[in-house]
Amino acid sequence: MVAAKIDSPITIVPIADIASERVERLLDQAFGVERHDRTAYRIRKGMPVLPALSFAALAQESLLGTIQCWPIRFACDAGNDVAMVQIGPVAVDPAHQHGGIGRMLTNRALDAAAQEGLGDALTLIGDPEYYGRFFGFDASRTAQWRVPGPVEPHRLLARGAAVPARAGMLCPRIHALA
Repeated sequence: MVAAKIDSPITIVPIADIASERVERLLDQAFGVERHDRTAYRIRKGMPVLPALSFAALAQESLLGTIQCWPIRFACDAGNDVAMVQIGPVAVDPAHQHGGIGRMLTNRALDAAAQEGLGDALTLIGDPEYYGRFFGFDASRTAQWRVPGPVEPHRLLARGAAVPARAGMLCPRIHALA
C-alpha cells in the first residue's frame, strides 16, 4: 500500500494542541474501537500522557498521525521499581501509512525523551524488525518481564541504559511525572 500524497508540509505539534476527540477518532481508525482491551493499555491504565513526549503530525489542519508516551514502572520481583516510559500508540491515518509519518513522530518522541532526561528506560510493544532497525529497540532484556495481559514475547521491546534485565512486571507508575 502506498501512502496518499500530501500536498502541504507536515508539521509536528504537541499533542496537547489537538482536541482529544480528534486524537481518539484517529486511534479508532488506526487500531479499532476495541483497542482499549489491548495489553499496552493495561500497562499504563490510569496514567496521564506525558505531554512533553507526545506529538501530532499535521498537514495544514489535517491530523495525519499521533504518538503518545506514558509514565510506567517496572516492578522488580526483587522489590525495587524502575521508572520507565512506554511509547505508543503510534497512530497514522490509514490513508497516509507507509509514508514515514510514524517514523517522524517516533524520532521526535525519542529526541524529547532524551532532552527531558527520560530516554534511559523506554519500552513498547511492537514489530521488532521495524523498531529495532530504525530506533534500536530489542527484546534482549525483556524475557523475564510480565505484563497484565497477553503479549508475544518477541514484541515486548526496550531501549536504554537503565532497562532492567530481570524478572518483574510492567505496570502504571504509583505517581505520574508532572
